Amino acid sequence: MKKSKSLILKIFLYLSIFSILIILLIWVFQIFLLNNYYEYYKTRELSNTLNIIKNNYSKDTFLKTLENVAYNTDFCIEITTNNNETVYSNIQNNKGCINSNENTRVLKRKLDFMSSQKEYFKLKIVNPTFDNMTLLYGIKLSDTDYAFLNTSLEPLSTTVIILKNQLISVSFIILILAIVIAYFISKSLSKPITKLKKSAKALSDGNYNVDFNVESDIEEIKDLGVSLEYAKNVMKKTDELRRDLLSNVSHDLKTPLTMIKAYAELERDFNSNKEKRENNMNIVIEEVDRLNLLVNDILNLSKLESNIEELNIEEIDLTKLINTIVNRFKIFSYTKNYEFIFDFQEELIVKADKQKLEQVIYNLIGNAINYTGKDNKVYIKVIPDKKKIRVEITDTGKGIKETEIDKVWDKYYKSEKKYKRNTIGSGIGLSIVKNIFILHGFKYGINSKINKGSTFWFEIPKK
Repeated sequence: MKKSKSLILKIFLYLSIFSILIILLIWVFQIFLLNNYYEYYKTRELSNTLNIIKNNYSKDTFLKTLENVAYNTDFCIEITTNNNETVYSNIQNNKGCINSNENTRVLKRKLDFMSSQKEYFKLKIVNPTFDNMTLLYGIKLSDTDYAFLNTSLEPLSTTVIILKNQLISVSFIILILAIVIAYFISKSLSKPITKLKKSAKALSDGNYNVDFNVESDIEEIKDLGVSLEYAKNVMKKTDELRRDLLSNVSHDLKTPLTMIKAYAELERDFNSNKEKRENNMNIVIEEVDRLNLLVNDILNLSKLESNIEELNIEEIDLTKLINTIVNRFKIFSYTKNYEFIFDFQEELIVKADKQKLEQVIYNLIGNAINYTGKDNKVYIKVIPDKKKIRVEITDTGKGIKETEIDKVWDKYYKSEKKYKRNTIGSGIGLSIVKNIFILHGFKYGINSKINKGSTFWFEIPKK
């Protein structure tokens, strides 16, 4: 396996290597390729100058042109006749010039060129005086006159030598600075990431008190911290829900099981009265039904949250469906004086999964029964308009704090942690309702005022 390195070391190494490469690149161009570039530049400039001289040969300003060229360049200029007589020369004034008349090889090549009637002449030769490579160009101006230019192909000025020496010192300083800067940059970049890593390690050990908020001017690192902080809160919430779920499900299972066992033992050991036996058996059946409701709700919630439940969309008369469900709860009107107020009678056809919409309304009315006020009133409203149908189910209870409204939809969430057995339901009905809304794509929410009650609402689009 490839050995991993720390982030600090990697950033430090990458920045250091990058700095070294920049220095090497400078050395390659300024030291090793300087002569090549200088030769290319001089060759091009020499050729252009020859063309200027040729173009101005027949003009009255030819001599002035030669003086301007000699002044603005470091070229060695000779204008000679085909008899090798010098008409113009600045060789004595320029450093590095090669005197063709003093160099047998150059002189012979010049004479051969002039006798050949060719237009151009080019020669690269070592100047014995300065031991440097020199480029000699020649051009035919007329039948009798020729121009020769030569220049060194190697920088000879003191400035170039000083620059080369300075480059050594500058390279050393830049390298030291690059290493120091790379170290501090790597520390700056890795510090928040290291903190996030330690916090993530603590979170994996079950510590939810860690903080993923980091101070960094790098957007991606800040976004990572925000994402991890969100993940931590979700994990913490999930862990709390898991504990609450285990606690409440255990309580819901324990109570009916205890009652079933007690009444079964009573029937087995003592009861011979037929009427009491039937009453006891009815209690056993009710508790079994309660267990069955709890198990079914847990299974339904699991299916909805796993996105494996499919919708069976059909046309439904919403008004008729609500009236049917309200009639089921009439038993509470007779036994506990609850009052269900629903007076909308107009037919409203909607498209939805009938079984799941029925479950939604049943759970919301059941929730209102559990939490309504002392007047025992539950209000059901249907508000249609052109685009949607809004259904509201209102209780008159103590209301919900604004900070807790979003938590109401969670499994087994209660505003008071102390467990309180509901009048009806399994304790996870609202979580099922929320998932059904999401599955249908319905808008939903809660409006609540403290000590005035809560309204659970949802909207069914008409299209």
